[in-house]
Amino acid sequence: MRQPVSPALVLSVVSWLTDWAGVHSAKENFGPVFKEEPKYTLYPEGSAEGRVTLNCQVRASPPITYRWKVNGTDINVEGDSRYSLVGGNLVISSPTRSKDPGSYQCLATNKIGTIISKEGFLRFGYLSQFSTEDRDPIKILEGTGVILSCNPPPHYPVPAYRWFIDEIPNFITPDERHFISQVTGNLYIARAKTSDTGAHSCYLTSHIDYATTSVFSKSIPLIVQPVGDVRTHSPHIRAKFPSETYALAGQALNLECFAFGNPVPAIKWKKLDGSVPAKILKFVNKPILHIPDVQFEDEGVYECEAENSRGRDTSQGRIIVHAQPVWLQIIGDTKADIGSVLWWKCAAAGKPRPTCRWLKNGQPLTSKSRFEVNNCALKISRLALEDSGMYQCVAENKHGTIYTSAELKVEAFGPDFQANQVKRLIPAARGGEVMIECRPRSAPKPSIMWSKGTEILSNSSRMTITPDGTLSIRNISRADEGKYTCFAENFLGKANSTGTVSVRDATKITLAPSNADINLGEELVLQCHASHDPTMDLTFTWSLNESPIDFDEMREHYQRVSTRETIGDLKISNVQLAHSGKYMCTAQTVVDSASASAVLVVRGPPGPPGGVVMKEINDTSVLLSWSRGYDNHSPIGRYIIQAWTPLSNEWKSVRTAPQHIEGNLESAWVIDLIPWMDYEFRIIANNILGTGDPSLPSQTIRTREAAPTVAPSNISGGGGDQHEVTMLWAVMPREYQNGEGFGYIVTFRKEGTKEWRHAKILGAESARYVYQNDTIAPYSRFEVKVKAFNNKGQGPYSQVTIVYSAEEEPRVAPSGVTASSLSSSEIEVSWKPVGQVTMNGILLGYEIRYWRGKDKEESADRLRTAGLETSARVGDLKASTLYHVEVRAYNSAGSGPSSPSATVITRKAPPNRPPSKITWKAQGSWVRIKWDHVKAFDNESTVDGYKVFYKPEDESSIKVTETSKNSVQLPFSEDLSYLVVIRASGEGGDGAAAKIRISKNSGTSMMVDNSGVHVLHNTLLTAIVTVTAMAFLEL
Repeated sequence: MRQPVSPALVLSVVSWLTDWAGVHSAKENFGPVFKEEPKYTLYPEGSAEGRVTLNCQVRASPPITYRWKVNGTDINVEGDSRYSLVGGNLVISSPTRSKDPGSYQCLATNKIGTIISKEGFLRFGYLSQFSTEDRDPIKILEGTGVILSCNPPPHYPVPAYRWFIDEIPNFITPDERHFISQVTGNLYIARAKTSDTGAHSCYLTSHIDYATTSVFSKSIPLIVQPVGDVRTHSPHIRAKFPSETYALAGQALNLECFAFGNPVPAIKWKKLDGSVPAKILKFVNKPILHIPDVQFEDEGVYECEAENSRGRDTSQGRIIVHAQPVWLQIIGDTKADIGSVLWWKCAAAGKPRPTCRWLKNGQPLTSKSRFEVNNCALKISRLALEDSGMYQCVAENKHGTIYTSAELKVEAFGPDFQANQVKRLIPAARGGEVMIECRPRSAPKPSIMWSKGTEILSNSSRMTITPDGTLSIRNISRADEGKYTCFAENFLGKANSTGTVSVRDATKITLAPSNADINLGEELVLQCHASHDPTMDLTFTWSLNESPIDFDEMREHYQRVSTRETIGDLKISNVQLAHSGKYMCTAQTVVDSASASAVLVVRGPPGPPGGVVMKEINDTSVLLSWSRGYDNHSPIGRYIIQAWTPLSNEWKSVRTAPQHIEGNLESAWVIDLIPWMDYEFRIIANNILGTGDPSLPSQTIRTREAAPTVAPSNISGGGGDQHEVTMLWAVMPREYQNGEGFGYIVTFRKEGTKEWRHAKILGAESARYVYQNDTIAPYSRFEVKVKAFNNKGQGPYSQVTIVYSAEEEPRVAPSGVTASSLSSSEIEVSWKPVGQVTMNGILLGYEIRYWRGKDKEESADRLRTAGLETSARVGDLKASTLYHVEVRAYNSAGSGPSSPSATVITRKAPPNRPPSKITWKAQGSWVRIKWDHVKAFDNESTVDGYKVFYKPEDESSIKVTETSKNSVQLPFSEDLSYLVVIRASGEGGDGAAAKIRISKNSGTSMMVDNSGVHVLHNTLLTAIVTVTAMAFLEL
């Protein structure tokens, strides 16, 4: 039935038709879509580049024009020479911090519409100089805490803070006593020592892109005055984090906490309303609590605790996590009929909850006339052609703004079947049903009417015209054959399309599949046969639980058995649990189909249990409950419980009570757990067909605290300063700590005395204690034992270990020191030993001090032996030089007194000239080499003989022969090349080398002396004398 149309609407539409036809025909036209939007840009102030570029790139058809806004105001690019457009990019020349910072947005426009980009912020990076005013000196007593204020100059962004003493690069390394706040830049010293005295300067470094800038302050003179008896005092937290800290999800957060105190307090972080997240466990004993990738579960109240032997101090603050807007639902390009209603909805998540606003072609939309704006929803009633354009939904909270864009095309044209005609031939099965679609392209939606031949059709018991225009004919007979025509009409025109119905025989299932019951891994065949109209093709399809089976993708398990057209049997190989369900065989022609189904039951191992819950949590046990999973048609025999901890990082079976958990149980105790440990649990079911998949892990829980049960190990010690006993032990692993407030109690006494002394050491990572007393003699024996404690109590003591107090330098000097010259560069020093074990410690070796006769003793060089040898060689000396030599004994505390010095004169230097005029001759398996005698100068040692080093070129082993003559005979093989080195030798050592290479060649030989090269002919050998050093023959 036609709907009445108002004349005003017709006139409005007609006035748009010419323009709309042009737009409609240009199918490639589309509105702007951002490819690149401006982003946060940090520009280093005073950069040599002299310009900054904000990017904006859009794809659109037809091409677009660009505009820019800064802080919501249009930029006049043509009227200001500092601005220019390169494509869509905005280039600002000579940018300044006074004019150009702000929020920049790009607007892109073509004939379809306009969109506006997200905000890109331009910031200027700078780091000013410190004030040149002198800083006042600070005087404090030793053992007290102090804050040195940085007072940083103006800057952006936040720099890195460091401090140095007196001069660069004497930078202070943060440790248990020193802390540098990265918020204020201030330097905190928990307990000052006299070594802290000096001129302290704050040092700032700013990294912007590839530019690094550093400045430092005028120095603050710090004077730490020594006191005889340094007082101890309880902790006082001086660097505190705020009572409320806001963090953005996905970013990192640092909380700072540092305390003064003597002894230096240990820092410990806690989360008061939950467990400390695993990702920050490694930071809980540090002054900066670093939380990476902040998430909403990290919200809560955190406490910093500073504790020493005199007391404790705490500071608390809440972390509140917010989030920038993110899209949950965006809008998409839409085509809509004229006169229809458009509903658009966008949705965004964030904290605080984002609000939405709407733009059309870059301009705000408000509720008026046909437009209804309701936060994140937009409704446009009675759409008109002028409503076409670019629309944007904008979601924002105080942390950011996001945009989603879409194009709206309002369409108006008469019905047209050209792209979607009624099917020309419509086969239908006798007794079945046929659906004849009528879907002309039309805006607005047309009214539909059907006819058969000349008969107008209307709804009846067998025929129905659906609201979308589809004609449905049921219980088809031969009388239904014929031509059917669809008529479509709206106020802009009308059209029709015709198709012919042809009636065929129905398809029937002749052999249906049967229900089956098999075990996991077996195979079976489901039968399915059918009959059909012989003029049509028949195909079989299978589905499992209404999901089609893809025989190509699932060929490992599913195969077709027969190639006959009327047989569609299905073979299932290596049946899996997932193959259980309802199988449907469908025999189908283009006209109709017939189906039959069967149920397959696959028996196998149980499915995963569900709902793992902790009912009760103790220190070493947990009561778990769970719900039964699918038994997969075979009764569950028993359950296995597995646990995961951060220590092992893998799932392991745990002990339970009862030891064997029968399949009819749904709860059990897990025993022998570690106190104060994080656990996750999962349950695995088992039956006679195997072990099933595990359940989902339980929530992470922490067992309750308990007193330590294991004693510390590796008790040792020794060394240190005078009058000290240093006691060491191995840090106890996390699994043995059993609770909060962990530390160590060190108990010790001097061997032979009755009274034990005790020291309480806080912190799980502590591994040493130093006891100082002026009455302690060097290298005294102390009995030491250590035990652990926590908030729940104390653990057992370790075995008693003997630890020695600090050694002192030996008091006895070696005697009988003698020195003899071995060569021009080496002497040998000998002495009589001192006792290896003295009252001062264990002797480690001897230290030889030596200096030339013309030098002062303070310039002496030193050589230490690695053991208790009573002689050593000293090399790299000057020839013909007088040396003084003395020897000291040394231990871990240092060197003792010097022996009386001895003197020695090194021998003359060896000859500086190599052998010359070298000749050789091969005789069978030998080669004879001759050379001229080397004559020594007056300042060189006499030549006593010669050393000849030789080896085959491809071997590493070197042979040496010595001779007092100026010739030598060496074994020789014509198949090898030889490297030969000849040196003169005497009491001063070996002289300069003459180096030759001998090989079988073309019949020439070569001889070298100091004046040049001479070539000799020889039919047997070629010898090449190499004047330069051969790296592969180091002699």
